[in-house]
Amino acid sequence: MFEKVFHMKQYGTNTRTEVVAGITTFLAMAYILAVNPSILGTVMDRNGVFAATALASAAATFIMAFLANYPIALSAGMGLNAYFAYTVCLSELGGEADAFTIALTAVLVEGIIFIFLSIFKFREAIINGIPSNVKKGISVGIGLFVALLGLENAGITVNDDSTLITLGNFGTPQVALALIGLLIIAILVYYKVPGAVLLGILATWVMGMIAQVTGWYVVDPANGAASVFPDFSGGLVNLSGLKNTAFHFNFAWAGSHIMEFIAILFSFLFVDLFDTVGTVIGVADKAGLLDEKGNLPRAGRVLLSDAIGTVIGACLGTSTITSFVESTTGVGEGGKTGMTSFTTGCLFVLSLFLSPFFLAIPTFATAPAMIYVGFLMLTGVTGIRFDGDIADSIAAYLAILIMPLTYSIANGIMFAMLSWVIIKVFEKKAKEVSPIMWVIFALFAFRVFTMVAHFQ
Repeated sequence: MFEKVFHMKQYGTNTRTEVVAGITTFLAMAYILAVNPSILGTVMDRNGVFAATALASAAATFIMAFLANYPIALSAGMGLNAYFAYTVCLSELGGEADAFTIALTAVLVEGIIFIFLSIFKFREAIINGIPSNVKKGISVGIGLFVALLGLENAGITVNDDSTLITLGNFGTPQVALALIGLLIIAILVYYKVPGAVLLGILATWVMGMIAQVTGWYVVDPANGAASVFPDFSGGLVNLSGLKNTAFHFNFAWAGSHIMEFIAILFSFLFVDLFDTVGTVIGVADKAGLLDEKGNLPRAGRVLLSDAIGTVIGACLGTSTITSFVESTTGVGEGGKTGMTSFTTGCLFVLSLFLSPFFLAIPTFATAPAMIYVGFLMLTGVTGIRFDGDIADSIAAYLAILIMPLTYSIANGIMFAMLSWVIIKVFEKKAKEVSPIMWVIFALFAFRVFTMVAHFQ
């Protein structure tokens, strides 16, 4: 049956290989089931976020399997979830009640727009119109931003009135265990242990349990130090939290604050563009699925799977769903078809039976994963050309610099795009600015105008 659907023989693989590959991919990316509730839980119901993440990941990965027949798994994108919680909800919409409903509305609209852009192949055109250096700079900047959040969640970096930021207290279990967890992940990666990131999280969590039992880690919910032991009072499968996240949209606010909403929406659109296409091409290249011209067959179906997954995720109550680079681990085990994705999707469904465990994992245990993911994204800096056109170099540099230091992915993108176009004009190379870049420039220029007006 599976052969008729996924055509494994055509790709030189078999069911056993594909299943092993799917399990490997799941182990590599299962950390998102702990990290996403940790990040979005700052503004939403953690139980609801976990269920939404598991269900949306499963649905999107199934769609990828059957629609595109590629070994690519999807879930809530790192960086996009941080932008959702910290930039949009806590910063830009900090004064709004239930700010997450506005952000979910933007994610829903983003997904719908991407469905149409994918069908008419506009998505590829947009990507092709943006300079390579800028794309890579944005990816690196997001990596540093995610790493900074991990450092903050563990208390490794803390606020300082004199220097803005400083080193945290090494005497606390959160800081010490997070640093040990990071070392564990690095060592496991060195020995090529499957699921190294997830195992690092679990090891840090177990050490947290020991610290709580011995009295080193003191439970203090008022100060964000919750018990690290699972709570089974709601049963193994607890979908009740979905009522606090599913279909919680705020179209009324979007309609009455149209320009602010467009700015939020555009940032989601822009970040997701790079995240998805870059990941998909990277995974496909590793799997040997690109054609002789370097193009990906059925690329439209891949991007459509991602877009539909985002709509499903928004409806359930999670941030943008995107393709995961961790899919390369499954590809490394021989996965080449949608059977790999189908297996991973099944495991996401089964993870619903482990919700008490995932929800008990503290932020200091997920922090090592965020710091390590930041490292993976930072490696993209080697592909940036700093000795070429100064417009490309400065734009990439500003994206990397501004994102972590202003605590905003959107700000980094804005500085990169505006600087690139302005410098190109002064270089007398305006003809090199594509129409799509002029549109992006105009939107961000208007964004600057609204920001200036806001602070008057």
